[in-house]
Order: sequence, then C-alpha cells, then structure tokens
Amino acid sequence: MTGLEVLADGLRFGEGPRWHSGKLWFSDMYDHAVKTVDLDGQVQVKVDLPGQPSGLGWLPSGDLLVVLMRERQVLRLDHDRLVVHADLSGIATWHCNDMVVDAEGRAYVGNFGFDLHAAETAGDFSTAAPAAMALVQPDGSVSVAADDLMFPNGTVITPDGATLIVAESMGRRLTAFDRAADGTLSNRRVWADLGRRVPDGICLDAEGCIWVANAAAPECLRVAEGGQVLEVLDTGRNAYACMLGGPDGRHLFVLTSQHSHPDRCLATREAQVLVTRASVAHAGRP
Repeated sequence: MTGLEVLADGLRFGEGPRWHSGKLWFSDMYDHAVKTVDLDGQVQVKVDLPGQPSGLGWLPSGDLLVVLMRERQVLRLDHDRLVVHADLSGIATWHCNDMVVDAEGRAYVGNFGFDLHAAETAGDFSTAAPAAMALVQPDGSVSVAADDLMFPNGTVITPDGATLIVAESMGRRLTAFDRAADGTLSNRRVWADLGRRVPDGICLDAEGCIWVANAAAPECLRVAEGGQVLEVLDTGRNAYACMLGGPDGRHLFVLTSQHSHPDRCLATREAQVLVTRASVAHAGRP
C-alpha cells in the first residue's frame, strides 16, 4: 500500500464512486451532477441532474441508473434522456442514498430513515429510526428487500451473487444476507461489528475483505469478516465513499470532505477524490 494522493479536488461532495469504462464515475451530490475522473485527474461532467444524486449503477443494457435522494427515485439515462426508472416513495422514509446493481439489473437502494441533517444540527441523534432497503426489478417494479436497518448505506454483492453485505451507518456494523436466484434476501447476520466507526460507502476485494469509508473520522479501513481491522488509511478528511478500480482493479479511490452538511458543502468546494494502490484487487459489485 502506498500513500494517498489527491486525484481531484474542488468538488462539492462526492458519493457513489464506481469504476466503469476506464474512469471513476461518481455523484457530486450538491453540484447536481454525475462526473468522471480519469487516472490523470481530468474531471468531466457526464450528466446534469434536476435533483441531488447519490448511488450509481448500470443495467445489462448499459443504461446508467442514478439515485435521486430527495425525490426518492431511481432515474435511467435512456439515449441521453433521463426517465424515472423506479419510484421509491412508498418504501423510503427519508432521503434515498447508495445503491448496488446486480448482474441481472436488479438494484438495491437504501435510505436515511430519518432527518440526518436536522439531527446533526441539533447534536441529537435520538430521532434515528430503522429504514427499509428497496429492491428494484429491471422493469422498475419495487418491493422491500429488507427492513429494520439502521441507515442502510453502501452495499456490495459477492462475485458469486450469493451474498449481499450492507453498511448500516447508524448501526455501526456491516450486515450480510443470503441472496436467492430471484434477488430476495434471507439469513440476516452481522458480518462485522465496527464499534464506534460509522460505515458509509464500501467496496469488496478479491480476498473477501471490505474497504470501509468511515464517515465519522478521516480514515478508510480494510475489514475481514468477523470485524478484524487489517489496514487503516489516514485520509486527512472524513471519508464518505471508496471504490477499487483502475486497469487491474488495484487503485483504491476514497472520496473525502471536510463536512457533509448541505449548507457548508454549498458554500465551499473542499471535497476530494484520493487514490492509492491496494495490495488486493476489486471483486464483486459494484
């Protein structure tokens, strides 16, 4: 593992990083855009959006899916035209956030479950409430994948498609489920208890370990099943998302920011994309 370097800066707030077609794609949430950055640090706006984007993914057809947080929708970019792919308002009890899309085009989407930013402002998180994760079928139909999750956030699917692991940010743990052939979830269990750490975005490597961005501290950590922390990277600023990618899957990208509150992010452009080389390559989805 080498030191982290700044690949891109001047962002509002980066989320949902995905390595796709030779570039890192991500949502610049408060800039209302999906952007890319290449390994030379060149940033491009790919899609301007009418709302606040978060999770990203692709259908087998190649169409881009984007979570719109406040609208509680998944949009689809269909031949350069944005259309509503799924309405999550019947399941999501607050802003939607991260998403993972499986090989068949099913999408799993989490949501806050409560007014996070009001709680941050008040310094009182007693209003935190369980939330449901939505399962969106390729045709856009929606059902509950799992409920009683404490802020379901970053999510990964193992290479064999048999296991889904979700970061419960307010639960401070990674939670695993078995996946059936139709995408339904069962056999809920704690994959890793993270103690005081607050997991946000996550990604999976080829040894079955998970990189976790800690939204409550300037660090990104590599965790084994059971909770053993194998590596910790000092990210300088709080880490909100991470992704393995690059030509050989061994570039670790970490999205960081000085803060996450909308008012402060809108007033500044201090978010960054950092990059380093990891010893183990990417695996699974996203």
